[in-house]
Amino acid sequence: MQPKLNELTAAQAARLIESRAATSEALVAACLERIREREETVRAWAFIDPKQALEQARALDRMARRSRLHGVPFGIKDIFDTADQPSEYNSPIWRGHRPKADAACVALLRRAGCLILGKTVTTEFAQNNPAQTRNPLDPDHTPGGSSSGSAAAVADRMVPLALGTQTGGSVIRPAAYCGTFAIKPSFGSINRAGTKFVAESLDTIGVFARGVDDLELAMEVLANRPAAPAPGGKPRIGLCRTPLWDVADPHVQQNLEAAAKRLEQAGAKVRDFELPPGSKQIFDNYRVIGNYESARALGWEYANFPSQISPRLTPRLEEGWKTTRAEYDATREVVRTVGRTLAGTLREVDFLLTPSAPSEAPVSLASTGDPVFNRAWTMLGLPCVTIPHGKGPKGLPLAVQLVGALDSDSALLAWAHGTTEALS
Repeated sequence: MQPKLNELTAAQAARLIESRAATSEALVAACLERIREREETVRAWAFIDPKQALEQARALDRMARRSRLHGVPFGIKDIFDTADQPSEYNSPIWRGHRPKADAACVALLRRAGCLILGKTVTTEFAQNNPAQTRNPLDPDHTPGGSSSGSAAAVADRMVPLALGTQTGGSVIRPAAYCGTFAIKPSFGSINRAGTKFVAESLDTIGVFARGVDDLELAMEVLANRPAAPAPGGKPRIGLCRTPLWDVADPHVQQNLEAAAKRLEQAGAKVRDFELPPGSKQIFDNYRVIGNYESARALGWEYANFPSQISPRLTPRLEEGWKTTRAEYDATREVVRTVGRTLAGTLREVDFLLTPSAPSEAPVSLASTGDPVFNRAWTMLGLPCVTIPHGKGPKGLPLAVQLVGALDSDSALLAWAHGTTEALS
């Protein structure tokens, strides 16, 4: 049976549009139909204008191709400014806000002939207060956060690609919970102008997709990083359980060990990989940097509209204001020290294999889950790719995370191809 257009990966859809076997308009219409069918259950979208989307698709079909993703729609996390759509950051403080300009990442997509389908739901200011989005695989479970809508929309075949941001674990974790692929690139890979900042030394723009090919195409457009050639030889893999291995539930532990064994059987050289001394402090002290920077990033909102900030977020901001500059600087120095040491030991492997999340998506809409296996890599600025692999006790997806050296994004995606094939 022929799949519907909205069920195709971005790479598949792009090839059809290029060959004129399909149009952007037909693809967008299929996505909109899926949204009409499922949005009441999933609640992934903060704003969508079907008429506007179809008009833009028809215009793109008449244009010369601008990139390999020409005509392919994206969902845009509502933390990015968009000149033709509201940007409200899931806060009543910003209700009805209409920016004058697109965020840089949105402008890059438009320049490449991509279509902005709509704004996906974010948690409040991309922080920890859960949003209305449900996990499309089981609406009683969290989709993760803060990029809740982007992960859910891609997983539910509403859109082939979506942008998110990660400050702690807000790309990799929701992708793992919803069963999609995703990349959290090296820090600064994608220009952040026009993004509502949460933490300026941590915020990283990432991409959700349904395959590694899709991630490569998106990184080509957004970061000017072309796909790397297929690696020669078998990978050298560091099995990194991290200092917080005990936080992972038995299913995640078994799944990661099984993945490592399967990769070894496929010819990979797998060895245990220990993080440098001081790494435990990075996992433990994320809040020092995260809350310090978030309090200042949201200083205007905190000073002028304190009653319109949620009871979940307010204590984090208050804690951030109490954190001293000395504590902040000391924690950042630990991160730098560990990063310098880790840069050396990462040369001994092609990538690390580590958990994407401590469990399958929890049965809860009152939490977005625990980002414990993501925060350290975010603080270190390293590229991460999550690959769906395995099932949890309730039948929801599990995943494995690949972590590479700084700025090895294209090589990491090339290794992700082989890893995906070996684990299939």
